[in-house]
Amino acid sequence: MISALAITYNEESRIERYIKSLSFADEIIIVDGFSTDKTADIAKQYDVKFVQREFDNFSNQRNYAISLAKHNWVVFFDLDETISEELAKEIQQSVKNNTDVNAYKVKRNFHFMGKRIKYSGFQNDAVVRVFKKDTCKYNGKLVHETLEVDGKIGLLKAKSNHFSYKGIDAYNEKLTQYSRYQAEMLFKKNLRPNLYHFLVRPWYRFFHQYIIKLGILDGKEGFILAYCSAFAVFKRYIQLWTMYRNID
Repeated sequence: MISALAITYNEESRIERYIKSLSFADEIIIVDGFSTDKTADIAKQYDVKFVQREFDNFSNQRNYAISLAKHNWVVFFDLDETISEELAKEIQQSVKNNTDVNAYKVKRNFHFMGKRIKYSGFQNDAVVRVFKKDTCKYNGKLVHETLEVDGKIGLLKAKSNHFSYKGIDAYNEKLTQYSRYQAEMLFKKNLRPNLYHFLVRPWYRFFHQYIIKLGILDGKEGFILAYCSAFAVFKRYIQLWTMYRNID
């Protein structure tokens, strides 16, 4: 028995496709952060449990969704990921025949601006998307939350496609949100930014992603990804600096 979970906010363009791709699950639970578009109306047309919860951070939202699951095996993809019939069948078989594995990672093909990104640090992109809820919990980070797994982790053969961002504007918007959360975490740690953070950290992020992680082989899309990532690091410390200015 499998519970399929999702967290949403203004996902009217993807929610229907996502729900249909989860038809192999025994229940579907959607935790929505009070969307202002038609996400709720579309979701309620299907046999899903639709719950709204005020969004505070990704870890809490995800852990709350896990707490609602009836079944121990949980499938937790993002709405910008595709779940093919091949992947769905492998998930079902893996859960049915499982003996000593508490979670499974799924490899992802990352797409950006209509192009499959083969490098830029996404070469070995794999994340836990199937797991036993009684052995796993998200780590509480405001951003880039990860699932802490108590036990052995397997790897599925079938891959998902990750259509994270349609263009540079959407990508920048998401990175700005992440940089704000990261600034809040650093503020709680009493870190005060200096020239090193403003100059060296963004430069190193660009160099690491574009050169070391071979983003240069992804063409102009690789350059854009590296540039946006570096600028997000710069914005993180600008936002952190602003927080201290407001209290000094």
